[in-house]
Amino acid sequence: MNYKRVLLKLSGESLMGQQQYGIDPAALSSYCEDIKEVVSEGIEVAIVIGGGNIFRGIQGAAQGFDRVQGDYMGMLATVINSMALQAELEKQGMKSKLLSGLNIDPIAESTSGRKASKYLSEGHIVIIGGGTGNPFFTTDTASALRGVEINADVLLKGTRVDGVYTADPEKDSNAVKYDTLSFDEAYEKNLKIMDMTAFTLCKENDLPILVFDMNKKGNLKRVLNNQSLGTLVSNL
Repeated sequence: MNYKRVLLKLSGESLMGQQQYGIDPAALSSYCEDIKEVVSEGIEVAIVIGGGNIFRGIQGAAQGFDRVQGDYMGMLATVINSMALQAELEKQGMKSKLLSGLNIDPIAESTSGRKASKYLSEGHIVIIGGGTGNPFFTTDTASALRGVEINADVLLKGTRVDGVYTADPEKDSNAVKYDTLSFDEAYEKNLKIMDMTAFTLCKENDLPILVFDMNKKGNLKRVLNNQSLGTLVSNL
């Protein structure tokens, strides 16, 4: 399949690179170079990134924070990461727009599917921070929601493994990779691909999920041209 418009979901932890916390400039630069390569081929790219390298709402709740307050802190962490992405993309000569599920002028415009789609069609990379704008939802769910809103052809879930396996390949050397899966198969096998809310949103709106290793240089371009590099989850 030739993808024209994609939603790229990145974890906040991926920006840490070799660090224990925060943003590694080398990791940030490498990701943006890969994104630039894809955009230069005419693919429209929207991005949702997590905030786990700075703060995670659930962890905050475990440490005694009010869950709602912790989730809003996590959403602000995603905005910080989104701002860093935008700064690096523009440093590399790319046009971008930063939108947010939280009302956070003058840093970002409030998001809507129509606005994001307009900017994408004008050639901008669209970064959407602030989660869904509501507590109790993950950035997985935010990425599924934004993907549906912009009518993306696929949700690209960039991880540190090269697809979905029968077990955790980092713990089980006998784990076998799936090239394709249906949403129903993934439910039945209890595979932890995305949280249940995000997964259901993708299934009900026929938005395929392509899981791949984003940490290997050039993989973003390769996976869009060769699905066997990752695992494609769809309604088949």
